[in-house]
Amino acid sequence: MTVESTAARKPRRSAGSKRTAAKKPPGAQPDLVQLLTPEGKRVKNGEFDAYVADITPEELRGLYRDMVLTRRFDAEATALQRQGELGLWASLLGQEAAQIGSGRATREDDYVFPTYREHGVAWCRGVDPANLLGMFRGVNNGGWDPNSNNFHLYTIVIGSQTLHATGYAMGVAKDGADSAVIAYFGDGASSQGDVAESFTFSAVYNAPVVFFCQNNQWAISEPTERQTRVPLYQRAQGYGFPGVRVDGNDVLACLAVTKWALERARRGEGPTLVEAYTYRMGAHTTSDDPTKYRADEEREAWEAKDPILRLRTYLEASNHADEGFFAELETESEALGKRVREVVRAMPDPDRFAIFENVYADGHALVDEERAQFAAYQASFADEGEGK
Repeated sequence: MTVESTAARKPRRSAGSKRTAAKKPPGAQPDLVQLLTPEGKRVKNGEFDAYVADITPEELRGLYRDMVLTRRFDAEATALQRQGELGLWASLLGQEAAQIGSGRATREDDYVFPTYREHGVAWCRGVDPANLLGMFRGVNNGGWDPNSNNFHLYTIVIGSQTLHATGYAMGVAKDGADSAVIAYFGDGASSQGDVAESFTFSAVYNAPVVFFCQNNQWAISEPTERQTRVPLYQRAQGYGFPGVRVDGNDVLACLAVTKWALERARRGEGPTLVEAYTYRMGAHTTSDDPTKYRADEEREAWEAKDPILRLRTYLEASNHADEGFFAELETESEALGKRVREVVRAMPDPDRFAIFENVYADGHALVDEERAQFAAYQASFADEGEGK
């Protein structure tokens, strides 16, 4: 399974279906920070070049490796869900640059609050990819200690992690530490009241937090123009702190802008909103069918901006990587995929009755009734299997 073939996969359209691409408002793609074009050419930026000026060829290859292995892990998880090994999976396909660039901008003592799609950021923070899968298999509520990597457990409730991040950042400031906090959320979450409250509190208390919004154009089936009449990064103006839009498919730009924002926070200059303008090339989750609400042509246009292919083009043109590097990485990718499959299939089946535990401290008659009904339902399958 190669990077190129994974990126090029397209969802099938049912026969006879007719769809049109959602219309974008005028100015849907205003100026954004870009250091690497979709064609893989390095462009200058007077404000942000300094943040990647000392990056070495080895570090560039490292960013490429991060994105390739993250995409491979994501593809394996999607396949495992389709095979019934996971209950659900939220793919990051297309958003690798936003996550790897921002994740590599953090320091070890910074604290990260993710949603449920930040598999690339988890990779950057040293979380074993296999540990991300336990929750999606139903065997745990998160398979890692958040304090070990300063990477919080995945948050399913949309937008609530921005409040957690703001409170944590306020505490960091009161402790006198020079670390920063970063909170990830999507364009759909930007409409949540929790996010608005986070913006208010972080601004008033000058909290050292970066709000990193991955605008992947679709909040499940709702396009961005249903979320806002102006670019999302401009919302920061109303709260009194800076906002910036970055090319979310440009790993160098995401690295530079996030470094800048985190350094502002550490210097005591308060919050920043970063809008990473990117695209979700897959489904919202494996329970979603994007062919029902978006056109193939839209996806094809974004595939031409693929974050991995553009960095590979740059590496090859700059003689920073040879075929030996790419071949070795492909071997490593295959090994990662194999390990992920083995780890997931070795996980125990979840306890089906655990959902009824710890709902109420002292038990509840309705929960007892539901448990009994569920037990009878499970027993009906056992009866069907007898004698076969």
